[in-house]
Amino acid sequence: MAKENNSHHHAEAKRKRLIWILCVSGFCILSYVLGAWQTNTLPSSSSEVFSRKGCDETKTQSKLSTSSEDEDASLSSSSSSSLSSSSSSEPVELDFESHHKLELKQKNQTIKYFEPCDMSLSEYTPCEDRERGRRFDRNMMKYRERHCPSKDELLYCLIPPPPNYKIPLKWPQSRDYAWYDNIPHKELSIEKAIQNWIQVEGERFRFPGGGTGFPRGADAYIDDISRLIPLTDGGIRTAIDTGCGVASFGAYLLKRDIVAMSFAPRDTHEAQVQFALERGVPAIIGIMGSIRLPYPARAFDLAHCSRCLIPWFKNDGLYLTEVDRVLRPGGYWILSGPPINWKKHWKGWERTQEDLKQEQDSIENAAKSLCWKKVTEKGDFSIWQKPNNHIACKKLKRAHKSPPICTKAVQPDFAWYKELESCVTPLPEANSPDEFAGGALEDWPDRAFAVPPRIIQGTIPEINAEKFKEDNEVWKERIAYYKHIMPELSRGRFRNIMDMNAYLGGFAAAIAKYPSWVMNVVPVDAEKQTLGMIYERGFIGTYQDWCEAFSTYPRTYDLIHAGGLFSIYENRCDVTLILLEMDRILRPEGTVVFRDTVEMLTKIQSITNGMKWMSRILDHEKGPFIPEKILLAVKSYWTGPSA
Repeated sequence: MAKENNSHHHAEAKRKRLIWILCVSGFCILSYVLGAWQTNTLPSSSSEVFSRKGCDETKTQSKLSTSSEDEDASLSSSSSSSLSSSSSSEPVELDFESHHKLELKQKNQTIKYFEPCDMSLSEYTPCEDRERGRRFDRNMMKYRERHCPSKDELLYCLIPPPPNYKIPLKWPQSRDYAWYDNIPHKELSIEKAIQNWIQVEGERFRFPGGGTGFPRGADAYIDDISRLIPLTDGGIRTAIDTGCGVASFGAYLLKRDIVAMSFAPRDTHEAQVQFALERGVPAIIGIMGSIRLPYPARAFDLAHCSRCLIPWFKNDGLYLTEVDRVLRPGGYWILSGPPINWKKHWKGWERTQEDLKQEQDSIENAAKSLCWKKVTEKGDFSIWQKPNNHIACKKLKRAHKSPPICTKAVQPDFAWYKELESCVTPLPEANSPDEFAGGALEDWPDRAFAVPPRIIQGTIPEINAEKFKEDNEVWKERIAYYKHIMPELSRGRFRNIMDMNAYLGGFAAAIAKYPSWVMNVVPVDAEKQTLGMIYERGFIGTYQDWCEAFSTYPRTYDLIHAGGLFSIYENRCDVTLILLEMDRILRPEGTVVFRDTVEMLTKIQSITNGMKWMSRILDHEKGPFIPEKILLAVKSYWTGPSA
């Protein structure tokens, strides 16, 4: 009997222990779910995360003179639905204890605050500094190429905006207008007054769409071109505009679904590229000098020069040979201005007829040596077309060896500080004269999601059609999440966007329907060099070493995306310098999305706290169990002092 009682008590104790374990487990699971829900529930307004302090909103609004401008300012003052910015606001402490076993030592961390640089550096472009450029040879414009600061010249301060800086106008209004206080330079409006580049109207600049070669405006100029070659059927999507001025050519191509990489040097014409980006038009500081343009081979459907002052005929047509490298098979080169139509314009150009004829003959010979076909010369335009392949060209080169076709060792896509070479970039093999070397491209907009020829042909290691399609699905999900944490993404708040580590261009493709454009940057240190494939999708971009500054003016991007970038560079250069460079190119109240490990994001956040950025770490779009996290940050609004 005693044995039976003991057995009964033992069973009863076991049952109670089991009930206790189940209750504790249920409580833990409930606590975890509630914690995860609370962390991922985003505020409905920016004031729920940060309060704006020390910001006179009434004064800011009074600077805008029309109702449409008031709407732009209202949007910009809440540059993220999750965040708001202020020089005196402090970031909210985030608790990851319910998600991670990692100990985050942030509460007692000393923040290093960065001071503003001197106001004389308000438009500082580190690798295109004119004072530094004077140390270099003027031959082949080397003094205007990229020359970045040495270690003892690096700045650990914040580039200050002008005293009365305003958030730029929204696209499409920005195409025609910009705030004078953002780029306080009247030089172009005076020097180019009769050419209608830019005009000053009160507190705003107006861009009439004119240019040195656009007497009736860029829109009418492009219409003239469209009568000579097809511009609106989707076959031409990417363009390069050499010597772009304020990029009116690129601005008016956009309405035809053509996106142009416009570039011009930083020279005596103050801030041409800055004006272009302020308008919401893609542009970059650059020059045709002694090194390759930072783009892959076979990137552009169209190349354009309107009085761009590039000596195409010199050095045995070396610069035209570089255009040939970046032009896709079947692509067009358009030249207007001297020496084209010299018989009509030679007196106005103040040059002799003999000089102009000799220049045009030299250009014609250089084009022939590249196997280009002249499509037309009509009025002020001459247009050439690159062949679809080099089948016929190889036969021609056996008879005319200058310039020869390069050997395969030249690496056509490599273009970071790579010197120009006097040889024709070889095209992929083709089987018939009509076949497009490297593969034909779909027309736009189908091109954005069609499998690119470089992937079909297996030229990118470990990337196939299936992985390409999977990446598109990943970005579809990510952008849906980004719209949740940044509702302004789909509303036109972010016009100029940069993807600092673009990979396959999925981010740009997923937001192609929004009123924005993306500068797709492929780091030269990336495991896979994919920029050529990104161009095949119909998007633009450039190579970049993020241990150096980007070739743009301060305050030229609204949104920067940095996915996995810092894991690439953390052992190569100072992460702080990369973040300071991001601060330089980001507009006040601009937004940054970082994707990385928690350890890296907390390191980044500790630095950006000292840069007057407000930020919050969020879970991955797939939930809290994914190790990769997201840091959403907003640069606060502040300006430099008045003189």
